[in-house]
Order: sequence, then C-alpha cells, then structure tokens
Amino acid sequence: MKGTSAPQTDRQAMTDIAQMQEQRLSALRQTASGAPKLPSNPFFGVGPITDATTDEVDSRLRRIAFDAWIEKTYRKFDDRGNDIGGFTTAEISRSMHRGYPADKILTDMMRAIHRYFGFPKTNRMAVGLGGGHSGFTVCIQHLMNANDAGQRVYVDTPRPESDPSKAAGFFRQSWATQLIEMQRFAEKGCESRIHFAASEGVIPSAAELSSLGVSIFVGVGHETTGANAYTSGEIRELLSWLDGDPANRHAVFDATSMLGAMPWEPELVSAVMAKCCLFMPFQKAIGGISGYFVASFTPHALALIEKNQQDPAWAIPRQLKIAPPIDPRQPFSAKRSVDAGPFYDPAEDRMLGGVINTYSALAFAETTFGLLQSEARVGSVVDLNRRSAANRAVIDEWVKSHPLLSLTVTEAERRGAAVTLLKVEDTDITDAAIHARIIARSKQLLGYEGITHPNGEYEPGLDAARYVNAFPGTPGDYRAWVGGIREPDDVVALLENLQYAYLRAKIVVLEEELAKHGVTFEAPAKADGAVRKDDPNRAYTVLIADLVGLRFGADGEPDYSEVKAYIEEKGGSFHLGPIGDRSALEKGRIHFFYQPNLSTEAEILPQTDKGQYDALIAAATFIPKSSVFPLGGVRIGAGTGNMGSASWGGGNGEGGEAPLMNTPGINSRATAQMVFKAILKVVPDLPVDRLHRMVAGGDFDTGRQLKDFPTAKLEGRKLAVLGYGNIGREVAKLAKAFGMKVAIYAREHHRRWIEAEGFDYAASPVEAASGADVLSVHIGLGRLDASTGTYSNAGTVDAKVLGAMKDGAVLVNYDRGEVVDPYALDAALASGKIAHAAIDADLFRAAATGALSGPMLPYLPLETRHKGKLELLPHAAADTDHPSRVTGAKQAVDQIFDVIRFKSVVNLKGDLPEGYISDGSRTPAGIGKVTKQVVAEASGKAELLEELRQVSERIAAITGALSAVSDRGHQARIVERYTGLLVESADRQRALLDQLGLYGPAEG
Repeated sequence: MKGTSAPQTDRQAMTDIAQMQEQRLSALRQTASGAPKLPSNPFFGVGPITDATTDEVDSRLRRIAFDAWIEKTYRKFDDRGNDIGGFTTAEISRSMHRGYPADKILTDMMRAIHRYFGFPKTNRMAVGLGGGHSGFTVCIQHLMNANDAGQRVYVDTPRPESDPSKAAGFFRQSWATQLIEMQRFAEKGCESRIHFAASEGVIPSAAELSSLGVSIFVGVGHETTGANAYTSGEIRELLSWLDGDPANRHAVFDATSMLGAMPWEPELVSAVMAKCCLFMPFQKAIGGISGYFVASFTPHALALIEKNQQDPAWAIPRQLKIAPPIDPRQPFSAKRSVDAGPFYDPAEDRMLGGVINTYSALAFAETTFGLLQSEARVGSVVDLNRRSAANRAVIDEWVKSHPLLSLTVTEAERRGAAVTLLKVEDTDITDAAIHARIIARSKQLLGYEGITHPNGEYEPGLDAARYVNAFPGTPGDYRAWVGGIREPDDVVALLENLQYAYLRAKIVVLEEELAKHGVTFEAPAKADGAVRKDDPNRAYTVLIADLVGLRFGADGEPDYSEVKAYIEEKGGSFHLGPIGDRSALEKGRIHFFYQPNLSTEAEILPQTDKGQYDALIAAATFIPKSSVFPLGGVRIGAGTGNMGSASWGGGNGEGGEAPLMNTPGINSRATAQMVFKAILKVVPDLPVDRLHRMVAGGDFDTGRQLKDFPTAKLEGRKLAVLGYGNIGREVAKLAKAFGMKVAIYAREHHRRWIEAEGFDYAASPVEAASGADVLSVHIGLGRLDASTGTYSNAGTVDAKVLGAMKDGAVLVNYDRGEVVDPYALDAALASGKIAHAAIDADLFRAAATGALSGPMLPYLPLETRHKGKLELLPHAAADTDHPSRVTGAKQAVDQIFDVIRFKSVVNLKGDLPEGYISDGSRTPAGIGKVTKQVVAEASGKAELLEELRQVSERIAAITGALSAVSDRGHQARIVERYTGLLVESADRQRALLDQLGLYGPAEG
C-alpha cells in the first residue's frame, strides 16, 4: 500500500516540537555552569542617592550608626548654653516635628543637599510635600500662569494620547497630562500654549525655542524612562536659549535621574545647576518615607513665582505653596512672597519658613546622614557623575559581547547614566505572548519567588535583582537603576544575572509549551547527600594503633566498647588484632583493626611497610617514616609530630600523597584543668597538708594561730600564656574565672581575638612573662627543620623568658618537653627565680636494654638537685582522660569515613593532596576557632538563635540608652527599670553563645 504524507499541520507541529527541544537544550547548555555571581545589593529600583547597604546586617549596622550620629550631632543645651547631652531618635520621633532640633534638622538637610549636588549660592531651594508627580506639577504650577496670554511652554515629551506617546503608557504621560488639564480648566487657560516634542527627551535648538515664543522649558523626557540622557549639544542649545533672555526664559527639569548622573563636561553640569530649576523627589531616594521633595530655583524663576502669586490662575494647596502669604492671618488678601516660603537660602545659610505638619524630622535627618555616607563611600557629586558615566560604558561594552541583550536607547550619547533599559534579542522566540511569559518568569527567578518546571522541579529565587520591571508601555524588558552608587562589578553581575534568568525562564516556558504537545521531562533525581567516591567492590582497612578508651572495663583492660559500637553504627566493622585473610573481609565496608599495644618501629613496620592498611588512627605512638598508609591518617589530639609516615610527608603533612589530619580541641579542657591542678598545688602557698595534720590532731586555735599562715590568692596575679591555640585559650579562660590577669603571646593576627576576649596581648614571650606569677606554655613543637632535625619552638622558654618573671614564680610546661631550655630552668630553680615547675613530657624505656629516652630525659637530673620544687609527669595531663580520648577517637573515625568515602578532609594538617577536598575544621563546641560551619549550624537552630537575637537586642537597647542619655535623673530611671533585665540578658547571651559555639576567635 502506498504511503501518504502527514498533513501539513502535523508536519509543522513536529517541526515546532523539534525546534523547541533544540532551543531548550541550547538554553540548558548555556546555563550548565550555574548561576553567576550575585550583586552586592539586589535592589535596582531606587534612586541615584540611596541606602546602598549590602544586606540585613549592613542595614542594621547603618541604623545603629544613624542613631549614634543623631546623638552626636543634635545636642541639648540648658538656658546657660551648657551641653547637657544629645537628642535620641526616640525623643525626635515622639512628635518633635517643630522647633529645636527639628528646624535645625531641616536646615541641615537642605544645606547638605544644596552643597553636595553643587547648586550655586544664588539659587534658593524649596522643600514641600508631595512625591514625583504631584511635586513636579507643583513646581510648574508656580512658574506657569494661564492669566499670561503670552506665556508659552515647551514640554520635551510627546503630546499625551498621540501616536508617538502610546508606547510610553499613562504613567509617563501623566506629567504632561496634568499641564494640559491645568490650562484646560483655568478660566483664562489655553492648552495650545503648550508645545510638545515629536519624540521623547529631545531638546530643540535655541532658534526653534525662540521661534515658538517659548518662555518655560519643561524637561521630563530624561526621567520618563530614566534611560534617556540629553546630549551635550542639546544642553548647550538650551543654555544658549536661556542666556538670550535670562529674566524671562526658564528651564525646569525633573532631575530624579539627572542628579549624580550627568554625563557631560563639568562646565556644562555647573551651568545647568546654576541656570536651570531642578526638581528632586526624595520619597524613596534617601529619607525612607513617602511625600517630600526639594527643588532649586534661579533668582529669575523666584521673581516669576512671586509675580504669578499676585495674579494666580489656580489654587495651590497650602502645604505645597512656595510663595505663601506674608501675613498668615490674611491668607486671601495678604501679599504672597517667596521670602516667606519654605526655602533654604544658601547665601545666608538659613531656612525661610519651614514645612508644615510633616512629622518628618527623622526622615530629613536620615537624608543628611545618607548623603554624608554616600560622600564618604563614593566621593563628591563630580565623582558620582564620573562613576555613572563609567558604569554606562561598562554596560555598553558588556552588551557588545552578549547579543542576547540590547540597549533600548540605541544612540550612545542619549543613553542614560543613571538607569539602563534593556530588551531581549532572542530570534528563537517570535511569539510576543511567549516572550512576555519568559520575561515575567525571569523576574520571578531574579527575585525571591523562583520558578517551577512542569515536572515539579523548583528553582529557588536568585534574589539577584529586584524591581527591574520596565514601566508599562516601555519599549524594553528590564529597567534598572545603576549609576554611580554601584560598583562596576555589581553592574556586570546584574547583566550576567539578567541573561542567566532569561535563559532559565525560557527553559521553563518551552517545557510548558512542549507539555501541550505531550512532551514531558522527568524530574532529576535528588542527590542524597554528598556523592560517594569509594569502591563498593573493595574492603578498606584502617589501623588503630593506640587506646580508644582509658577507663578499665570488667575484664580489667581499657574499655574500647564505646568506639567499637560507634564504628558499627556507622556501617563499619571492628576487629581485634591485625589483618588476617584480607580476601575474607566484607567488601564495601571500612574495617578497623584495633592494636593498641603496638609501640616500637620493629613492631609496627612489618604490618605497615607495604600499605597493608589504607589509613591510620593514632594518638601517642610514633609512626615510622617507612609505614605506608595510602589514604591518610588521623592523630587523636592536636600535635602531629609523632605521625612520621612519608605517605603524608611526616609530621608536618607536607609533600605526601595522602592527607594528614588531627582532632584539635578534643583534650584541650582536660589539659587546661590539669594545668590548674598543678598551679593550685603551690598557689596559693597555703601549707594545706601541715594545717590538716594540726587540725586533725586538735593542735590549732583559729583565733590565735591563723595569722601565722598568710597567703595570697590567685585573684589579681598575672598568668602568662604562650600560645593561643585551643589549650592556651582554655587555660586563659580558667585563669579569668579565678580573677587572674592574663597576658597571651601569639602571632600578631591573633591579637584582635585575644583582646576581644579581655586578655592582654604580648608581642614576645619575654613581654608576656614580664612580671608574671605563673607561666604556662602551649606553643607546640612548631615546624621540623629536616636539615637539623630540630623543631622551631625548641628552647623558646629560655633564660630571658624565665628572668622576666617575678621572683618565686611558677612554670607549667604541659606542652612538649623540648620547648623549655632545661639548663635555663636549672639555673632559675637554683636562684629562686622559679619556685616550682611542673613538666609533662614523654619518657620511654627500651624493652631490651631498659635505656631511657624521650624529651623528659634532660629534666631528670633537675629533680635530684631541686627536691620538692619539680613535679614530673610522663605526658599524662590529657592522655589519661577517658571522655576526651573516646570523643577524639569517634571524631577520628568520622574523619576516616569522610576521607575514604567522599575524599573529604576535615582538620587538614599541611598540604591537601590532589583529588581531595578540604571540608574545613571541626572542634568541640566552644573550643578552638569559630568556623563558618559552626555559624551555619547555629543558623539552623532556630529557637536558640531567636532567643539569642532577643536577648542581644535587649542588651543593645539598654546599653544604647545608657550611652545616649546624659541627664542623671533620666539615667537613674533607666537603671532602676532595666538593671535586672540587662544582667539577666547578658548572662543568658553568654550562655547561648557558648551553647551555639559562637564564643571565641574566628577562623581565618
């Protein structure tokens, strides 16, 4: 049977489906690398001078800075002129809208605006109620007069409802509409006196304006989209026209998009500021409230306003009138004058009149504050103009190399420097309705809403660019304020995100269209955590070469059961003894072989020289260089000097093929507590044993004999700590709890954290030890010099350090034996400079010969010579603490699982080998540095974080009030009301910070 062709409609549908499929795949390829970098501030719908804070923290800090600025700037004075404290925002907000300091706040704002934007002193500046539309109309109402039959007005926007204006929509025609209506409804009005431009934002030549008999030029075209700019040539023509008859010709601009974004020569900018009237609504630009504007007027314009008010053609509301009655008791018949109006006179630096019933003192103050901040951040208005023009050039260059987006204003010199207006040039999408859907969806993705695919897959909002909506009718797709307030990187980030969001939205809309033809797409499988990188067909082996439990079990041996159970809970296997038949091990599992009695190289190497174990967990056992562990090792504890395997490059962890890790902070508190056990044996120097014997024998009379045993407590004495690692910090915290003064020697970059915790920073060990009653050492061995075989911190505590201490001081070295010079200590003990020393260091005995070795060896002769002054421990201060060892072993097990399963390294020591990723550091809560991971985990604990916020805000409110209020009586009332709440909140804040692990130095 002869085949028949498919109907034309079916063939076309198949073609459409294939094209949409290809377009979708193309968009997927273009966005495969993920979302681009975000701008620092996602808000692109505000004015040229604005709150440019980057996020909620920055914004809150700005508010606090504003409060402090108010208190510093606006002071109270008694009737003798004495400064008796600052006004607070609370006082000003409580209806202080007239009088002092509200009037001063208004004057300061007007002065700041006038100065910052560079208006000449000849031009006064009005302030009034009203936003963009109403405020600008009011400015023109004052200049235009229907009773003057010879007055002609030119507006640089097309006539409303004409064909050229239709693309603009009502919003951008409304200014001109209001002017027509004013003439239409005035008794002597005539709307033919208003001339309109043939196209948006074009200024005619001086000759054309003169031939039309124009006396008022109204510039709204620049602001209609904000993406337009006047050319230098047009501005020169306008200025030439004004200069032809300056007393009778006036120009007034809506300058919302102009100020700070005039891309002309500086002399042209200055001339415009001097010769033109400029209107600026500040309802969202700085003040943070709706409803007030400022406008500068030339002296000739003010003369016209005053003349018009003697023969007004229309009523202007009292709150908006800038030529009010001289005698307010006769509002109808009294002469009106600009000298009575709400003007700032820069020549005399004072306000003429004020604003009625605005209740906006704080908003005015924030305007001034915002300008000062902008000036500090960006520079002068000249700098702002320059930055705006530079950002326009950045956009031009980016668009040249990215054909998807084009600039709606095609003529480069007419392109706005404050606002950019872009449209999408996607030849694939020819249906206007589909195009509009893609644009709408892209704006959801650019904001916080996100977009959902037909298969249910949800893409969260990028929150990269809010308020990039073009006005209705605007010939473009995205409209964004950029200008000089933005950094160039932010401008590029905006454009990259616009492109990305459009392509991702296009994918969704195409999928919706394809679904209409029965084409669907499966939702991608959700990743369940990190991607596994281990081999399921292999058994992994780990040697545990030290005890993982120090408490004795029922069999009289150290109990390993807690760690064994933990390994098995995680899916691993625990074995006693060495590897037997490797082939019998279950594949896909990690097998741990527990051999805590391995000690010497002769015992270790036969089991480890050929990589028999993939990884290692050790504590104190020294691991020989020739031992091979191809997947890494973890040392339970901080120092890694005993981890000698070449697999990771020895104890420094440098140059190996496997990662070296540790478990810092695990035994920090145990060690610190043992330090204080050693200190408290001799300080205070109360002879407790003798007193005990006397009391027990009934041989003591408290009333008569107690005076014979004077002593000094720890409180007030100085403790010097060498090292600001986990143990050193814990020792310092305990010392603070005893009321001791603490000085800490550490590297300079630790200084800010040391001082933040209330300790003194010392730049050298000698400076820390100077005048110290006790010295505690926690600097570690440091780096090993392979050429000399010595560690960088060996002998740090030498004769100079010991000599700087008080006579009869105490030395505690629960770090490494090598960090103290034993010969210097010998001399210090002999002279009495050191009254007591406690040393905790390794001591080893050879099984065959009984010979002693280890860093404790040089101290042994000192004990003989200084009986009773020396306490020696065999590195037992922390390593005999059962909970610490178990916790450390569990963390080591976690690290081994991560490194084998995910190639993820936690607590890296030294170099990161190729193929691995670093997952930061991990320490017990409250010990060590506060990492980003800790803060991220805290952010997930909603209830604790909310409580911390509440108590912190209470503390800030009370301390802020105490700091701001100067009146003793007022302070006393605050103290009376809030002392209990302050102390309770402070105590709770500290507890919550500890609970969340947020107290201490930050990582990095």
